[in-house]
Amino acid sequence: QVQLVESGGGLVQAGGSLRLSCAASRDTFTSYAVAWFRQAPGKEREFVGGIRWSGNTTLYADSVKGRFIISGDIAKNTVYLQMNSLKPEDTAAYYCAAKFGAVLGGAFYPYRGQGTQVTVSS
Repeated sequence: QVQLVESGGGLVQAGGSLRLSCAASRDTFTSYAVAWFRQAPGKEREFVGGIRWSGNTTLYADSVKGRFIISGDIAKNTVYLQMNSLKPEDTAAYYCAAKFGAVLGGAFYPYRGQGTQVTVSS
């Protein structure tokens, strides 16, 4: 069982930055992929990006590529989502999720955190 806890959400102006954290309850990164998703009211869940240490793989959605960076600290079992040049359309509830194996945007991630709200004002 993997437990994930997100933190770092909040209110920011357009053009600003935020860093979200996803802390895992156990050593997750060596065999698991950790991904970030977001969901805005009335919209479907969107894959933002993910990382897997094994293979040193990161993957990003086109909508955030070049603005968001996913990284992590293995010693802390924590994955970060650095969000730069934020836009009002980035407003959503963000949550991290984990699955065994590769980072795949459309896959099922059985473990997920409770989410953290990000609001970008114009």
